[in-house]
Amino acid sequence: MATLPAPSLPGLPPPLAELIRALGTLPGIGPRSAERLALHLVQSELGTVRQLAQALISARERILPCAQCGALTECQPCALCTDERRDPAQVCVVARPVDVLLLEKAGSFRGRYHVLGGTLSPLNGIEPEDLRIEALETRLAAGPVHEVILALPTDVEGDATAFYLAQRLAPRGVKVSRLAHGLPAGTGLDFADELTLSRALEGRQLIL
Repeated sequence: MATLPAPSLPGLPPPLAELIRALGTLPGIGPRSAERLALHLVQSELGTVRQLAQALISARERILPCAQCGALTECQPCALCTDERRDPAQVCVVARPVDVLLLEKAGSFRGRYHVLGGTLSPLNGIEPEDLRIEALETRLAAGPVHEVILALPTDVEGDATAFYLAQRLAPRGVKVSRLAHGLPAGTGLDFADELTLSRALEGRQLIL
């Protein structure tokens, strides 16, 4: 991530300028939002700010990817992987850990997950070996998986990744499907609401 220069407004104390710069590196936080947040924080009770800082550090230290599926968790393996009520015959493949949270909010999928860690993008140097594809194949070989559901973005990289996975997994005799209607083209799962995701899961289609 590129380092943004600290704001240079007249009379702005250097620590405040540095805080604005740091907040501005967060996704979805523009310069004005960063400034408002920084001004709010420096005028808040010191105890409240310390609590926030400790929560940030604690979350970063304790939350890690699940060694099995790649979802965010505090324990290994995660609660989703150890939940015996979930169907091990269905594995939903997503690009990012946050996609697991989005699908869980939809409440329609009761199988297991597998996080790839991104999508194929040769222009950005992301090749198959950079994703958790081999780990997925290992899971398919070890467990009774009958269907792999590809819940990937509907952009060029997502389409290319879905087609590649369908071809690569075809010899294993597993059914490979993909989320169908309801997802807006060119976007990820975070732009879809729970009902849209639920309908997309129900209307998934086979690939190849």
